[in-house]
Amino acid sequence: MDLTLGSSRHTMAVIRLGSGRPPTRRAFLLLKLTAVTLSVLLFCEFLIYYGVIVRCHWPEVETPADGRGRGPPEPALRAMFLADTHLLGAVRGHWLDKLRREWQMERAFQTALWLLQPEVVFILGDVFDEGKWSSSQAWADDVGRFQTMFRHPAHVQLRVVAGNHDVGFHYQMNTYKIKRFEKVFNPERLFSWKGINFVLVNSVAMEGDGCDICSGAEAELLEISRQLNCSREQEHHPGRCGDGGPLPASAPVLLQHFPLYRRSDAHCSGEDAAPPAERGIPFQERYDVLSQEASRKLLWWLRPCLVLSGHTHHACEVLHGAGVLEVSVPSFSWRNRNDPSFIMSKRQGMLTAVQHNKNTFVLWG
Repeated sequence: MDLTLGSSRHTMAVIRLGSGRPPTRRAFLLLKLTAVTLSVLLFCEFLIYYGVIVRCHWPEVETPADGRGRGPPEPALRAMFLADTHLLGAVRGHWLDKLRREWQMERAFQTALWLLQPEVVFILGDVFDEGKWSSSQAWADDVGRFQTMFRHPAHVQLRVVAGNHDVGFHYQMNTYKIKRFEKVFNPERLFSWKGINFVLVNSVAMEGDGCDICSGAEAELLEISRQLNCSREQEHHPGRCGDGGPLPASAPVLLQHFPLYRRSDAHCSGEDAAPPAERGIPFQERYDVLSQEASRKLLWWLRPCLVLSGHTHHACEVLHGAGVLEVSVPSFSWRNRNDPSFIMSKRQGMLTAVQHNKNTFVLWG
């Protein structure tokens, strides 16, 4: 009995001593590894976006010296331009790839909204990757994900133009797809704010073959051209612009998916331009860029001060005609390039400043 009791007392003592033993080295290492892993994830998947985008600054717009002292400066408009987000669909989009790319774009966009405080955001086409063939249910699912990723405060305007992946190339495009797109995104072709005119072009319809959709798109642009010309002449011929009132008397900013005609990207440069091996590849009219005829029409009808486009997934700066600057906006998706980006522009009075590739372009019009 005594041995048994003693043995029990000894066992209980060992148990009490064991419960007070400090954590083992293995448990400490596991805790440390967990903390390091969470810290890396927090930095790489959240904080890094702030560290990169906080270095972006709106371009400065300096008013001419002879305009000083004539009253308060006109309000400036801060605009941000994105292109080719290519949200993956139900057919070609692997769930893991979709999750990764959409998280990256959502974090980048939401961080830019919070840090930069743009007043209007334009997306220059190919919002979706499979809009050209997606079913009604797949389209609704893609739209729901887009609205979650690119959510924005009510005071921020979001405007979108159609791309070939949204409604199809000319031979795939039909009225149903265009109406479906316009039901989600404002179909307004002429958008004026703070004295600035923006013309949003369905460049997929600029085929020039006389199809019903193409003819309707050209008729809309001719009417916009008439309104813009009327606003420019309003000072000399008041009362000619109809009951709606004149538009701001400024040259418009032209926004579209397809770039205006250029032979290639051979003269493009910068860190977000096409790879050097691809820059000399000739572009195909009506596929890579608009036709020469359609490009001349747009420049003649609208007389823009600035053109912004997407589609190529690479950046480029081109001068057209009498010095009209076109900036091709690189893709915003990590699936299309390893260094996605966006363009920042600030407009005040008749001056527009565009920030791209660490360069600032100041335009008058």
